[in-house]
Amino acid sequence: MFEKLLGLPLVASEHGQNVNQLVIYVHILMAVLFVGWLAYFLFTLWKFHTRRNPRADYHGVKNHASSYVEVSVAVIEVALLVLVAVPIWAKAVDKFPPESESTVIQIVAQQFLWNVRYPGPDHAFGKQQMSLVSDANLFGVDPSDPLGKDDIQLLNEIHVPVDKDVIVYISSKDVIHSFKIVSMRVTQDAIPGSRIPIHFKPTKTGRYQISCAQLCGIGHASMASGVLVVESQADYEKWLASKAPASSGANNFE
Repeated sequence: MFEKLLGLPLVASEHGQNVNQLVIYVHILMAVLFVGWLAYFLFTLWKFHTRRNPRADYHGVKNHASSYVEVSVAVIEVALLVLVAVPIWAKAVDKFPPESESTVIQIVAQQFLWNVRYPGPDHAFGKQQMSLVSDANLFGVDPSDPLGKDDIQLLNEIHVPVDKDVIVYISSKDVIHSFKIVSMRVTQDAIPGSRIPIHFKPTKTGRYQISCAQLCGIGHASMASGVLVVESQADYEKWLASKAPASSGANNFE
């Protein structure tokens, strides 16, 4: 009910519902605070109206009730941070699924597209070195490593199987971008010189828009042309097999 009321977009990932619940809880809290502060404001207008208080009281409140309330609020906020927020964040960030049981992808953002890299049929990425990164080799793949010969590189298109964990390593060639898939409830800045991992598990097949959530230049809007395709394991295997023969080189793009 609240999701429809707030107009939240489709959820297509395992953790997405938790994100929605957090959004709903925050809105409920804000509504309670709004009503509470509004009621307090109206109460003060009534209680301290000039007709009820013709003479000003220059001594003010003499008890410490307000101080107790302020301390209580601070304690509650610290408790929420330490006991709720930090554990949830640690679980989401630190407890990644094992790569051996996940679809592992590398992404390098650039103005104004997404470069995508998959391991080939051997399920192993070729070695990479920062010193090898260039316009023709954005991932810095070592051409002498045989494991990289069958790696697959694409533009603006990601395919993943449904109901299987996905790990994406995100970086940038030029400026700060932000990899965002609304339906998966994932957003991560792409920072030059850093490779930052995120993970999610898609639960619904379909095509989902990939967009850049960080203003990255005059062509920023064109990065919304990226697409995530969630399909069955069988369809994913067929798609992967269809790309591998045409991607025998380390720097080929489809």
